[in-house]
Amino acid sequence: MGKAIRDEATAPVMAKLHAMKAGTPTMGGLVIWGTVLGLILLYRTACAADVDALCSLSFLSRAQTRLPLGILVAAGVIGLLDDYLNARKIGPRGGGLRKRVRIISFMTIAFVGAYWFYSRLEWDFVHVPFVGTFHLGWLYVAFFVLVMVATSFSANEADGLDGLAGGTFMTAFGAFAIIALAQGRLDLSAFCLAIFGALLAFLWFNVPRASIFMGDTGSMSLGSVLAAVAMITNTALLLPIIALPFVIETLSVLVQMVWKRAFGKKLFQSSPLHHHLEAIGWPESQIVMRCWIVSIISAALGVILALIDPTRNIF
Repeated sequence: MGKAIRDEATAPVMAKLHAMKAGTPTMGGLVIWGTVLGLILLYRTACAADVDALCSLSFLSRAQTRLPLGILVAAGVIGLLDDYLNARKIGPRGGGLRKRVRIISFMTIAFVGAYWFYSRLEWDFVHVPFVGTFHLGWLYVAFFVLVMVATSFSANEADGLDGLAGGTFMTAFGAFAIIALAQGRLDLSAFCLAIFGALLAFLWFNVPRASIFMGDTGSMSLGSVLAAVAMITNTALLLPIIALPFVIETLSVLVQMVWKRAFGKKLFQSSPLHHHLEAIGWPESQIVMRCWIVSIISAALGVILALIDPTRNIF
């Protein structure tokens, strides 16, 4: 379904810069998480049919990948609905779910994940790199919800240029694949690499000029599952480093809001930051490529910190 671009009344800068992108097929995230789900179903079917060659490739396990897979699909379905409403121009500000509906929806998904960790797995601890691990008790539920909702919405802010979110997600999941492998979580590492491969294929059609958009179907679901993987590997406090471009994009939005309220004018011509850079003349491909460079450096730094942490063996 074709993407609807916001009009000049609600987003004048973006409307001017992206008018030619209206109608580009969206919901591309369905290809990404649909591929991962399809692989898992294929391998599980092979196990049921005693096809050992395919069954041995299965990476679905209760302890490592069942929860992130559920989050990936559940968040993807909500994003799919949001994209559908946007394409049909149903809803506020040009179409889509209301922000509070999205927040409540993703908080509900996060709460289910937090409940699974806290009550079923009896997991209530958070690792502080180079310091140690601390038990949070019931506060772990609130921490889990905060990390997941913040990550999903931060990723959504970064999904605004061709290839921007896809490339950043790819480096982040690649980093967590290495971290999970170092922890002996082979199924989780394979899960991350399956998403990495699906993103690589998606980017073939998403790089400038994109012939398909990820949409909320992809950005919200991938952001949610990225947070879940960080929680499973107990590296949530390294997530802001590994996914640094998402943090920068979100901070630019928050700074813009505070600045307008405090001084009555904008600090940036448009937010998130990538739209401001477009407005001042940076070519779209240049913004995307430089963001990829930053994401590669930050993801590598996050992996290094995870691997050299002398207290890493306790999770």
